[in-house]
Formats: sequence, structure tokens, C-alpha cells
Amino acid sequence: MKFGICNEIFKEWQDIARTIHYVKDTGYDGLEIAPFTLAPYVTDIPASTRQEIVREAAAADLEILGIHWVFVGPQGVHLTHPDPEVRKFTGQYLIDLVHFCGDVGGKIIVFGSPKQRNVGRDVTYNQAFGYARELFEQAMPACEQRGVTICMEQLTHLETNFCQTVEETVELIEAVGHPNFQLLLDTKAMAFQPKKRPELIREYGKYLKHYHANDENLNGPGWGKVDFEPIFSALRSIDYQGYVSVEVFNFEPGPEAIATKSLDYMRRFV
Repeated sequence: MKFGICNEIFKEWQDIARTIHYVKDTGYDGLEIAPFTLAPYVTDIPASTRQEIVREAAAADLEILGIHWVFVGPQGVHLTHPDPEVRKFTGQYLIDLVHFCGDVGGKIIVFGSPKQRNVGRDVTYNQAFGYARELFEQAMPACEQRGVTICMEQLTHLETNFCQTVEETVELIEAVGHPNFQLLLDTKAMAFQPKKRPELIREYGKYLKHYHANDENLNGPGWGKVDFEPIFSALRSIDYQGYVSVEVFNFEPGPEAIATKSLDYMRRFV
């Protein structure tokens, strides 16, 4: 089990090299990058920046584990849109994201992006499911080529109306039916599920490729009431070998405090 952290808490630094070296010095194994912190469109991130990320990560001996918040920033992308032209643009953009992830050495793409997957008023859930399946299937050859796995994230009813439960999310994963399309579980996002988090981890462990650590209060692990001991116990019980990556939504404590306190807390359980 390895520890990672998401880079948007460091966005105000405006220095990816500084972020990479700080994350390594703090004790993390990997960094997860949100492309919008570098440019509004992933296609606007130049080769020089991609090469800098690879170079600095190698110098720091830090893994760029992957990317997330992938549809945040660009205009005109939507996973379940009824317009074929919108889906065509979205499908190509998803492939562009796969190549960016591969260019910086990443292996995981977290697909959350709640607003950009919402089912619209004139679309049924089954139609939206078909649109999403089609777009993810189109990205699979690029994922195979670059060694990248897209991880579909279950999100709550407060965030989206598509894949609100782990069961619905796994249904989409099974429909795509490809080893490069798997599951992400998120501590906060599992808050409203009828089953407890450890039970969900054990039940769907065969699909689990990535895990986001945070608290229901939108802070990092150890910053709220969620007890991570049963969570880590469940991850060990399925022999989870992937990353546990810190993702927070409240940046007020500052990146240093968030990164340090969250890691210190999680280390108690391994």
C-alpha cells in the first residue's frame, strides 16, 4: 500500500517542481495531478511542462501516480450529453487525457467530474449509461497503449445523478468489461451508502484500483470523525496494493498542514 496526495492543494504555489519535491520530502510515495491546475485544457499543457514533471519526479524519486478532476476546466465536455457532436469532442478529449497521463508517467485516471457526467433533463438514465459506456470503450485502446487505467468514481446524490452508488458504478465497469476500466472508492463519497465502507471495500475489492482518503467534513483523513482503522483493515484484507491518495476540498489549513497531518494519521494503520 502506497500513499499519495492530490496537487490542487498546492495550486497557489504555481510551481510543480516545488510541489513534487515537497510531497516527496513530506514522505509521500506519489503525486496525483489535476490538469486544470496547469491549464484550462489538457491539450494546452505543452511538452516542456510534461517533460519537466517527468524530470522533477525522477529527481525526487516520486511517482506521478495519475490524474483526477479531468473534466474540470475545459468547456464543452460532457460524458452523457445527447448531442453526438458534444460526445465526439468529449471522447477525443478523454483520449487526450489518457495521453497526458502517460506522458507524465501516470497509471491512473480518476473519473469523478460530477457536473460533467450529470444526466440531463431530456435523457433517461439508460441512455446516459449507454453514452458513457460508448465513450469509455472508445478510450480503451489508448489506455492499453499507454498503460493507463480509468477509475470510475462513485459519488453521492449531493454531487451527481449518475453512478450514485457503488453498485451502479460497478454495473458500468462490468458493461465496459475491460481491465483498463476499474473502480475508485472515496471515503467521503461512501457516506450515504447503505453498507459501511469496510463492507463495500471487501465486496467490490476485485474492481478496486485506487482509493481516495478524506473525511466527511471535506478535510483530510484524521481531520474529522471518520475512523480509518476499519478502512485500512479492509484494504489489507483484500491485499490492496494500490495507492491511498489524500484528496481534500477545504484548503484553508494550507498545503503543508494538510499534507503533514493527513500522512501522519494514515501511517498509524500500516
